[in-house]
Amino acid sequence: MSEVTANYDESWKEALNEYFESFLSFFFPTVYGLIDWEKPPEPLDKELQEITASSETENRFADKLYKVWLLDKQQIWILIHIEIQSQYDADFPERIFIYNYRAFDLYHNNVLSLAILGDDRPNWRPDRYHYAIGGGEILLKFPTVKLLDYESRLHELELSNNPFAIITTAHLKTKATTSNLTEREQWKWKLIRELYERGLTKEQIVKLFKIIDTMMALPKHLQTALITKVKNFEEERKMPLVSPTEQLAMERGEIIGEERGEQRGEQRLVIRQINKRFGVISVSLTEKIHQLSIEQLELLGEALLDFSTITELEQWLENTM
Repeated sequence: MSEVTANYDESWKEALNEYFESFLSFFFPTVYGLIDWEKPPEPLDKELQEITASSETENRFADKLYKVWLLDKQQIWILIHIEIQSQYDADFPERIFIYNYRAFDLYHNNVLSLAILGDDRPNWRPDRYHYAIGGGEILLKFPTVKLLDYESRLHELELSNNPFAIITTAHLKTKATTSNLTEREQWKWKLIRELYERGLTKEQIVKLFKIIDTMMALPKHLQTALITKVKNFEEERKMPLVSPTEQLAMERGEIIGEERGEQRGEQRLVIRQINKRFGVISVSLTEKIHQLSIEQLELLGEALLDFSTITELEQWLENTM
């Protein structure tokens, strides 16, 4: 079976970009009730980069940072620091503390850290960072949601129109089907079908379709079969305008087109370098170069500096292909 890697991080980040208000109302209703939603939240991507760039710890990243206003109408703002954990991380509480402090240190505003734990360990539930030395003490508590707790509430999720009910189900079933991708395809098809049956707008269907499609990765043969099902389903329902499958295909086509353009540019550059150094090369060598990936073309461009004969080029191609 083809090896595939589920893409949790990109899916959650996209979901937070699109549905931040829904995220808080679904997972953190108490926090949601404190915020004045008449004033749109402001994503603080630049500030987040500054916070993470100043960290001396390795592999430290937070997903999203927002500025929001409270209901008391004061011109104050809080930073809501969201962590999405898809794997167990023993240093997770420390990372929450580091970014919470750095956000406060840089901007001197109240900082609230929120954690979504997407791992599969039922008993791992960090909700604080704490240490005490010689009478001094540091304590940071942060609200935490464990996605695994929703496993027993799938029927409740089916009845909810909040986007994160669907996204949470997708997350749980993606993790549960790591070793059974045929079952994953069945769950993915079920969730996609439900998008049409929940009375969502066309725009909502397309956005959630993309999030589910990215997270619930499938090998090519299962993905192809799934897309066929979706297309047939859309035709039966006479879906108007651009369907999710068509939009997805267009976006992927644009990416592929960009990659192919970059590859052709690299090919022309390398062939010019070779012709300049060794004279015009044979058609067979040119064809071999055209078969190289962008990464291989870049490596060949560097290796050319060390070649003194055309034989060395031929040997390099033989070893690479």
